[in-house]
Amino acid sequence: MKNFIFISPNFPSNYWMFCRELKKNGLNVLGIGDQPYNELSQDLKNSLNEYYKVSNLENDDEVYRAVAFLAYKHGRIDWLESNNEYWLERDAKLRTDFNITTGFRVEDIPRIKFKSKMKEFYTKAGIPVARYHMVDNLENCLAFANEVHYPVVAKPDNGVGASHTFKIENEKQMEQFFELKWPNTSYIMEEFVNGAVNSYDAIIDSNGQPMFETGNVTPTSIMDIVNHSDNSVFYILKNLPEDTRAAGRATVKSFGVKSRFVHFEFFRLLKDQEGLGKKGDLVALEVNMRPSGGVTPDMIDFAHSTDVYKIWADMIAFDRSTMPVGEHAYCAFAGRRDGKDFAMDHADIMAKYKDHLKMTERVPDVLSGAMGNQMYIAIFKSQKELDAFYADILKSNEN
Repeated sequence: MKNFIFISPNFPSNYWMFCRELKKNGLNVLGIGDQPYNELSQDLKNSLNEYYKVSNLENDDEVYRAVAFLAYKHGRIDWLESNNEYWLERDAKLRTDFNITTGFRVEDIPRIKFKSKMKEFYTKAGIPVARYHMVDNLENCLAFANEVHYPVVAKPDNGVGASHTFKIENEKQMEQFFELKWPNTSYIMEEFVNGAVNSYDAIIDSNGQPMFETGNVTPTSIMDIVNHSDNSVFYILKNLPEDTRAAGRATVKSFGVKSRFVHFEFFRLLKDQEGLGKKGDLVALEVNMRPSGGVTPDMIDFAHSTDVYKIWADMIAFDRSTMPVGEHAYCAFAGRRDGKDFAMDHADIMAKYKDHLKMTERVPDVLSGAMGNQMYIAIFKSQKELDAFYADILKSNEN
């Protein structure tokens, strides 16, 4: 029996389903987390063969000892994953320390975590990248901004999501950025790309071939949502565009991806941009070597009448899957921000869209910066219905 260690199987709360499918496939599923066992959901408890509680998942030494104990008790560890951006580097170090060969190791981290390093591999895949400058001093950053023209975007080179990202529109804001940026953190500064984020989401087998592919669109910048406490909107596409599929597959090959669930992000240009392409072209943004966050796996299931938790677990156990993919639809996410005066209240939404809604929940506080506070997830057969839903659900009484 193969041993699989799942780091933090309790968060996000839907990740117990990855464990469930692994266990169904005959793997020995071993969880490591910092939540007391008696506080775990019954579904998660049923999906684990053993759970090792640490006092703090941030404590590398404690997690190392947990892996060592489980390896001593159960034998060689065949897989170790968190499927979580936050733990990717630590996952890689643990694989290296325990000679687990089924995933990225320490030497792979620069190209999959540092935005500046990603550009080389996107370029190798034939995908345009924004010009950039590694932040050093005010004078050189001002020179870069004058070269590529304002606005420019500055963000941690090794960051998660849109955390501490700055859109800089003039010299005064550039000076403010130098006052506000985190000390002892490497920042990358890029020319601003006027585009909507389009993703390639896929489960890749051990030969680097896609077992399942889809994509989503985020018409509003996550950076703006976080920085301006705006509502959050994105949707799973009914059908993946062929250029996104081609770009995603080229990126898989360039980065040497094997045996992973991935979420690659591209800009689709909203207007012609010199050096990058014509309106509608794709430009590289960043790679994420894990599933798209939060409830996105559930949304993918709703959009394609399938089960990506099972497809992923089948990839782990068998390197193939017979899980069918059914009827396709758009799956919309709308995250409403607390404190805004919306034209439709919760009861109105439930009444009008009851036949389309799949989930209505509060967003965990740790995810609310990018996703809003109250989420509504619904499926629609046409783009017209999707657009009408967003118009309704986000309409303000001030409009």
